Amino acid sequence: MVPPQEAASAAAAAPLPVLPRGGVSARLDISPLLKDPVAFRALIDLLEDHLRASFPHIDFIAGLDSRGFLIGPPLAQRLGIGFVPIRKKGKLPGPTESASYTLEYGKAELEIQSDAVEPGQKVVIVDDLLATGGTMRAACELVKRLKAEILECLVIIELKLLKGVEKLESVPFYSLLQYD
Repeated sequence: MVPPQEAASAAAAAPLPVLPRGGVSARLDISPLLKDPVAFRALIDLLEDHLRASFPHIDFIAGLDSRGFLIGPPLAQRLGIGFVPIRKKGKLPGPTESASYTLEYGKAELEIQSDAVEPGQKVVIVDDLLATGGTMRAACELVKRLKAEILECLVIIELKLLKGVEKLESVPFYSLLQYD
């Protein structure tokens, strides 16, 4: 049997040529990991183990649109807690909070429902990748605006060369895999 970290790493490390917008080059793709049930289970096991060892109490997993929606719900289910979506502007019903951020190729906005979390609740924000950090920073801004406590930002892959973690300032951060 392949060790869980090795299975997740091998499946996540598929190179991609170019993203469809602005000629921005992507280095990794998690699609092979999602297609492999053993590797995907190993990934969720590793993330669950990390969170259980790090935090005695978590109220919610908040996932970023769209790949945070793929890892966030199974992780939340394993932990016996709820999942909160943080979506692109205009996708959520009801009153929302909004934060804009700069992308490598333009600007965008994220939203969270205004009643998604209550003040003081403990939240872990998840996504597949941390590159330049703009999207994750905007998500942190939204959760903080609702006065919840961010325990950690958690990603599968961190592209260290882009220094996205610096945009998160003092928010705790964990990445399963790191690439230069």
